[in-house]
Amino acid sequence: MSHLVNNNTSESVKEYYGSVLQSTKDLKTTACCTTENIPEHHKSILANIEDEVLTKFYGCGSPLPESLEGKTVLDLGCGTGRDVYLASKLAGPDGYVIGVDMTDEQLDVANRHLDKQMKNFGFDKQNVDFRKGYIEDLKTLGVKDNSIDVVISNCVINLSPDKKTVYSEIFRVLKPGGELYFSDVFADRRIPQHLIDDPVLYGECLSGALYIEDFRRMMNDLGCPDYRVVTGHDIEIENAEIEEMVGMINFRSLTIRAFKLDVLEDVCEDYGQVATYMGTIPNAPHKFILDDHHTFHTGKPMLVCGNSAAMVQETRFGEHFRVDGDRSTHFGAFDCEPASASEGESQGSCC
Repeated sequence: MSHLVNNNTSESVKEYYGSVLQSTKDLKTTACCTTENIPEHHKSILANIEDEVLTKFYGCGSPLPESLEGKTVLDLGCGTGRDVYLASKLAGPDGYVIGVDMTDEQLDVANRHLDKQMKNFGFDKQNVDFRKGYIEDLKTLGVKDNSIDVVISNCVINLSPDKKTVYSEIFRVLKPGGELYFSDVFADRRIPQHLIDDPVLYGECLSGALYIEDFRRMMNDLGCPDYRVVTGHDIEIENAEIEEMVGMINFRSLTIRAFKLDVLEDVCEDYGQVATYMGTIPNAPHKFILDDHHTFHTGKPMLVCGNSAAMVQETRFGEHFRVDGDRSTHFGAFDCEPASASEGESQGSCC
């Protein structure tokens, strides 16, 4: 891994987030700014997080999924720890959250407020651990195989010089049935090398963005043939100089979930399965949103493909769903088209 930790790109990112940026006001674009609607129960937690943690935090989404109570969560590129602390409160005293970052200045902020945050949350013991290191090399940081329930990340993986290694590490450390839930920037084409080499464009979460189809291929190669887009929006550059540099490249911020499941297929297949959400996930009494085209309303049976059935049955969500049927009879392909498919966007395999 030494070629990674000494990589010029990593050092440039450290400099940008450690010295160049002092707060979100210093960003030149909105790519690393959260614009998604934050759930109300998250807002009440954020109100109890220290101001310095919030003002020096950079992210492009709100990648905190449901049902974290008692779970072990890993935040890749945790920065000042906003999402770590949010996950800490959601996981509760029986949960545990590990935050990983390579930038001293960011981790200094996170650790400076650790004791105060635990008191703010009313926890008798610390359920947070910040570790300095590289997201490409979680083994060195002591993150074991099959040890994590949920991996989160907020607009960070695009900054890695070796993204395939990052995703490979994620699936190594996730438990079977575990989930990757993250927000990041993606592009509608491959980024030219001269833009990748620009430290400002890279630091602003633009030129390190993966081409969305290369991401799909990478996930398939790593054994995840079906990921799901939960939310997404176009990124407005709003900076004439940068807009001129990136030309016709279109960038989107996506929140994506992917599960470590052996049974997923590369297209959606119909086994006649029906899933019913029981309404028992905390803070989701009326509905559960799996992705941008699967909303389960409490008590209402919903015909699902085999992949969707596995995602709600063979994961931590299994206790909150009743799934009728199995894979013993195959009825052909399942018509499982994303809500945005008519716009020509790739949203995983066929889901």
